[in-house]
Amino acid sequence: MRVASMGTVVYLTDPADIKTVFSGDPRVYHAGEANSMLRGLLGDTSVLVVDGDVHRDRRRLMLAPFARDAVAAQVDLIAQIAADNIAGWPCDRFFAAAPKMSEITLEVILRTVIGTTDPARLAALRVVLPRVLRIGPWQSLAVMKPELLQRWPWRRLRRAIADADRLLYAEIADHRADPCLAERTDALSMLVRASDEDGREMTDRELRDQLITLLLAGHDTTATGLAWALERLSRHPAVLQRAVRAAEDGDDDYLDAVAKETLRNRPVVFDVGRILTEPVELAGHRLPAGVMVVPGLVAVHADAQLYPNPERFDPDRMLGATLSPSSYFPFGGGNRRCLGATFAMVEFRVVLREILRRVDLHTTTELGEKPRLKHVIFVPRRGARIRATPKPQASV
Repeated sequence: MRVASMGTVVYLTDPADIKTVFSGDPRVYHAGEANSMLRGLLGDTSVLVVDGDVHRDRRRLMLAPFARDAVAAQVDLIAQIAADNIAGWPCDRFFAAAPKMSEITLEVILRTVIGTTDPARLAALRVVLPRVLRIGPWQSLAVMKPELLQRWPWRRLRRAIADADRLLYAEIADHRADPCLAERTDALSMLVRASDEDGREMTDRELRDQLITLLLAGHDTTATGLAWALERLSRHPAVLQRAVRAAEDGDDDYLDAVAKETLRNRPVVFDVGRILTEPVELAGHRLPAGVMVVPGLVAVHADAQLYPNPERFDPDRMLGATLSPSSYFPFGGGNRRCLGATFAMVEFRVVLREILRRVDLHTTTELGEKPRLKHVIFVPRRGARIRATPKPQASV
């Protein structure tokens, strides 16, 4: 395809070709360059927009908060955040689940990733960060061309970014000054403590860029996946019934299968790109430098040869399945696979479990909601409208 703002884009749908891209030399397949249009928001040092040795070293510094043990330590807090939000849901009437999921995932990030404890700053971040992250087509122009932020049509976005930066830098300063920093388990504390082989720690600017990156990559994406899960479950009574039993019995395997099948059946992100820095032979063609090659996530996840009856929402297909990283990649792949993938899947399972334990989700015979493209993610067109009734407290 020829795209005015991106040049030549080549979509790939053969897992063998996708494997070539994901396992290819990072010096040849540049993902950071493909994400460069996000620099205006994420900053020049974000792990999403850098390549080569810089990306490798920064990624290593960011691994600790997303290791399995570190994620497990946050489960109780995630569950409490979800429970508090669910308690305020409308009773026995239809409402859009997507905004509620966004509230939960934002609070999870504020408390477990940024580790904000000051009530006033926490309240301010709840207001300011959505303004930064809620970027429409008009605001996207300034993200792609940061110089536009100095012009009056984009003054609101400029102020929102400035307000967010002020709050985040204050949080970073508090973390650095905390005498109990070594005992804290939030991601920012671990990033402040992290150092490379030469003992170099991240600067305040680098920490700010990574926090904004984690917010952008881990907020709307996880919230949208959860909204799709509720939309899917409300239209599949048998799957819903089994998921409720799994939530009550502590069957994490089935809840994980629901999450995986949701991300296959209703992909949140539609592709992951790499820009070639030199010519390569790929899919039987000689592709020149400068071309963007794109593993086509949506097409692959809907391939009937890989997933029989792909339109069917069937978590059973994920139970015990060995999923190839070149035919199932909701979190990208290769050396650029999402750092927070483990965290996102645990959050998905814990929040879904709390919902199914605390409310009766009503089923509907309405047609499934169509996906709508919002920036770079597919959201439910009507916000994943559901109807839920609180369960008796004794059963929770």
